[in-house]
Amino acid sequence: MEEILESKENSLRMLINRSSLNNDLPMVQFEFESYISYSVIDECFSYSIDNSEISKGKLFRIYTKSRYLDFIKLATNEREDICLSENYVHYQFPCLNHTIDVISCEVPKITEVIG
Repeated sequence: MEEILESKENSLRMLINRSSLNNDLPMVQFEFESYISYSVIDECFSYSIDNSEISKGKLFRIYTKSRYLDFIKLATNEREDICLSENYVHYQFPCLNHTIDVISCEVPKITEVIG
């Protein structure tokens, strides 16, 4: 994780440096125009995936079922005018020293950052 910031109110931008995997890989920026929740956890304290969770991907995961998604659905007020809880998507970014979890109804804009 190179940088994480709320570039404007209720939006989230993350810059992930992949050079630890391969020096030739550019950094990737993920930008969520809006989010419901996000958390950053020291990777030493991150939980491992259990058999009840359903996800796709390895370095960047998209969950359709997870404990974090269940928690957020219970801990937040559903806003029918903004996003129904059945449309919440859990995105996870396991990084070298952190695990970032984002719940959003929107697909992030993904951009490669060169230089």
